[in-house]
Amino acid sequence: MTVAPWVLIAELTHRCPLRCAYCSNPLQLTPRAAELDSATWVQALSQAWKLGVRMVHFTGGEPLLEPELETLVASARALGLYPTLITSGLGPCAHTETLRRVDALAAAGLRAVQVSFQGAVRGTGLAIAGRDAFEQKLAFARRSRQIGLSLTTNLVLHRANLEQAERFVELSLELEADRVELAHVQYHGWAALNRSRLIPDAERIEELNRWIGRAKQAYGARLELVYVMADHFSGKAKACMNGWARQAIVIAPDGKVLPCHAADTLPLRHANIKESALADIWRHGEAFEAFRGEAWMEAPCASCPERARDFGGCRCQALALTGRATAADPACRFSPEHQKLVELHRQDGSAPLTFRGNPPL
Repeated sequence: MTVAPWVLIAELTHRCPLRCAYCSNPLQLTPRAAELDSATWVQALSQAWKLGVRMVHFTGGEPLLEPELETLVASARALGLYPTLITSGLGPCAHTETLRRVDALAAAGLRAVQVSFQGAVRGTGLAIAGRDAFEQKLAFARRSRQIGLSLTTNLVLHRANLEQAERFVELSLELEADRVELAHVQYHGWAALNRSRLIPDAERIEELNRWIGRAKQAYGARLELVYVMADHFSGKAKACMNGWARQAIVIAPDGKVLPCHAADTLPLRHANIKESALADIWRHGEAFEAFRGEAWMEAPCASCPERARDFGGCRCQALALTGRATAADPACRFSPEHQKLVELHRQDGSAPLTFRGNPPL
C-alpha cells in the first residue's frame, strides 16, 4: 500500500528577482500567464490535506512575487497545514514594503521562513546571482525572528563560496536562526549548464567535511546544522527526496504534479492538478509509479544492500549522465558509469557563467 506523503512543495512561480547561476529551476521557465491561479492553489492545498500532507513549503522562483501569497498561507493554516516560506527575501516592491509583508504573512499563519543567501559577505551575490542583496536578506531574516517566526538560513555551496561556510554559520548564530543549511549545488537546470564553473575540487570538499564535523560538535546545542553532502565526491548515491514518491509532492507553477523538482526532465507523463485529483496522481500517476519501490532497479542496484537507504539515487542525474533513467546513479562508486561523473571534476572551469533567465511575463 502506498504511504501518504507528508510535505507539499508548492512552486508558485518561476519568476525571481535574482539570476542565480546555480538555480535548479528548469531551463524552460513557466511564464506568468501559465501560472495557476490562487483558487486552484487553494483547492490543491485542500486535496493535499485530505491525502495526508501536513506541511507545505511555498517556494519558486520567488514566492514573494505571488500577490495572493497571504491568501494561500491563510488557507493552508485554516486546513491545519504547517506553512513555511522558502525565499530570497526580495519582493517586487521597496524593501520596506517587503518587511511589512512578513508581518502580514505571519498574521495569516506563516510559521517558518528559510532565507537563501549567496554568501556570508557582501558582494558574493553580484558575482553569482547578478545582484548584491546581502543587506536586504539580513533585514528580512532579522524581521522574521523579531516577529517570532522560525528561521532557517541557507547557503548553496559551490567553488566560489566554500571558504565562507564557517563565517555563514557564525552569521546564522548572530541572526538567532534555529537552523542553518549548508547544501552543495544540485546539478539540475541552470546549475547543470554551469557545472564546470561551480564544481569545487575534491581537496577543498574534504577540508570542508572535516570542519563540518567539528562545527556540529561546537554549535550543536545552539543551532541545528544541516549539511547536504556533494554526492559528486562521496562515492555514494544520495537518497533523492528521501526516495521517489515516498514522502513529497511537488506542484510546479503550471500545475504539473511531480515526484521531485527536476522530474520534468524525465520521459514520463506528468499529470496536472487542473485535470486530475491529487490523490489519484499520488497513488496511480505514471510518473509516481515509475520508480517507486524496487521493481524498476537494474544491476547493481537490484541486489545492493544500500537500496533500501539510497533508493537507487537520483533518476534525473542517472538520465542526464548515462542516457537511461533506470541506470545506477553515477554518483555511486559501484555504478559501471561512475567514471563519467569523475571526469566532470576535471572540466575546464574558465568558461563564463550562464545566468538564470526569467520567464516571459
